[in-house]
Amino acid sequence: MTFGITPGPRIRKSPYFDATVAAGMTDVTVYNHMYMPTGFGDFGVEYRRLIETVAVWDVAAERQIQVAGPDAVRLVQMLVPRDVSKMKVGQGRYALLNDANGRLINDPVLLKVADDRYWFSIADSDMEYWVAGVAAALGLDVEVSEPDVSPLAIQGPNAPDVVADLFGDWIRDLKYFAFRQTDLDGIPLMVARSGWSKQAGFELYLMDGSRGSDLWDRVMSAGLPHGIGPGAPNVVERTEGDLLSWGADTRPDANVFELGMEAYVHLDMAPDFIGKAALRRIREEGPKRRRVGLFIDPPSLSPSEDNWPVHDPSGAAAGTVSIAVPSIRLERNIAIALMDIAHAAVGTRLVVQTPDGPRDAEVTALPFIQPGG
Repeated sequence: MTFGITPGPRIRKSPYFDATVAAGMTDVTVYNHMYMPTGFGDFGVEYRRLIETVAVWDVAAERQIQVAGPDAVRLVQMLVPRDVSKMKVGQGRYALLNDANGRLINDPVLLKVADDRYWFSIADSDMEYWVAGVAAALGLDVEVSEPDVSPLAIQGPNAPDVVADLFGDWIRDLKYFAFRQTDLDGIPLMVARSGWSKQAGFELYLMDGSRGSDLWDRVMSAGLPHGIGPGAPNVVERTEGDLLSWGADTRPDANVFELGMEAYVHLDMAPDFIGKAALRRIREEGPKRRRVGLFIDPPSLSPSEDNWPVHDPSGAAAGTVSIAVPSIRLERNIAIALMDIAHAAVGTRLVVQTPDGPRDAEVTALPFIQPGG
């Protein structure tokens, strides 16, 4: 299905918008009320660039929610199911947010920018209202706002070389999710070891929206010897590597145990957080569903646009496919699904209802391809 998106002031442009248009952007989606590029005309070339050399992505739509003030750490701890008391300035954490019923409502990266200031780098949802509402309900001395911060991602095996050419070899010592504030020819930013791919990568958190084209041009210039080109978060690569897409891979009632993300939730730590009691109950009862991989029989499928029902061979409902793609490296159809626990064991044979009719499928472990594979 192909159709256009009508421009208008209700949808915001990123600081890199003009640069992406000049680079040949052909496809765009709306994410956090912003245009976000999804393609530059040749998906196969863009996939290979990400896997084999290096790509630059406009991911400014990964908006930041800033929590600042004397009670910043108290608010963050109430929101986050991990102990944040030992976080140091310059450290990031994958930080799942849950509601009081234990449902996953976002999966941001939390960055500690200062002792009294944090950023949530959020997935596609209006989490600023949630964070501000919790702060108000608790009567905390904290300001919740959206800062002038716009990430630009550099992803692929040659990404460390590009970023080292821009900033120096110190970037190679950054641990995953760690970041450091610096500048590039007067452009203020933070360099973070992060990105929504299973390849090597960094994100440059631009802190002056007027310098977007300047930063894009400098990255492209530094990357030319390393094979850089424009790209976007890649649906096939993220499926092969089992990267969660909140809102796409999750149902409104999904919880961390169903999604296989319990390692990021510390239910036995002393600090309280929203959803703790509910998640303890869910842990005791056991998850009713499980996120799994599926191999779907040939012929090759087009990437899914909707959730596809999954049945067992008798026709009974068994779960839902959230994403299905033809894997370029594995040369077979792969999918990620949320399955009833009775149908989630590796090797279980199932039937997926695709737009082209039913296809046989088999449950497999995730990820489909290990990092570096």
